[in-house]
Amino acid sequence: MSDPAVSIEGAGLGLRRALLSPLQEADLSELDFMEIAPENWIDVGGRLGRKLRYFTERFPFACHGLSLSLGAPEPLDENYLKRLRGFLDQHDISVFSEHLSYCSEHGHLYDLMPLPFLPETVDWVAGRIARVQELLGRQIAVENISYYAPAATEMSELEFINAVLDKADCLLLLDVNNVHVNSVNHRYDPQEFLMDIPAERVGYIHIAGHHHEAEDLIVDTHGAAVVEPVWQLLEAAYARFGPRATLLERDFQFPPVAELLEEIGRIRAIQARFETEAP
Repeated sequence: MSDPAVSIEGAGLGLRRALLSPLQEADLSELDFMEIAPENWIDVGGRLGRKLRYFTERFPFACHGLSLSLGAPEPLDENYLKRLRGFLDQHDISVFSEHLSYCSEHGHLYDLMPLPFLPETVDWVAGRIARVQELLGRQIAVENISYYAPAATEMSELEFINAVLDKADCLLLLDVNNVHVNSVNHRYDPQEFLMDIPAERVGYIHIAGHHHEAEDLIVDTHGAAVVEPVWQLLEAAYARFGPRATLLERDFQFPPVAELLEEIGRIRAIQARFETEAP
């Protein structure tokens, strides 16, 4: 696999089309990198393509996929993967991640479905991740998803994730918000979850907001500000793994850019503290 052309570090923001113009007009001196969903940008030209190039020429970027459906029973879309590699190379993007889930079954499901936590699922999805890495020429990261009803639990969520990381030799995109959401919905200790993740596998981190449906049910939405328990869990992640590159996700109900940049500033402040405290 090729060596990374551009790495990411510090605090980043997910670039959404609704943010293109507001971000062009904002002071982004505190922003270190950005992330996009490649499905929304491959083959996009004209005015929107120029706006994307405006940012990719100024910031390191990561790509976070939405549609590869790594755990699906149907074949990987290798034609899409070839187009994806061309897009990553075109914009000098070395960091690519996808969800450890599936989102298709003879058609797109428009949701991220949990995989059965079974040894045979580990073998299946790890083989597909290895093929993706081969076609992209990059080690990829897979994200721990939020889920609401497990498909099978012969293994725990954590055992399943760690087995996939090891067998596929890939990285983890650690979504701290998803750890918090799942810890409430499925009643486990999020701190213990973090402690049992191998540090060398953590590529970078996501943080986001969510919605409380009930006292014991949280829905992952990416449509609200980050809450204090998630900030606290981010600090625990830095204590365990060091201040890894961290991206703020916001997909709708966008506040003024200044509010998003305040959250970016808080990420940077926490990172700076852990950089200072690091041995």
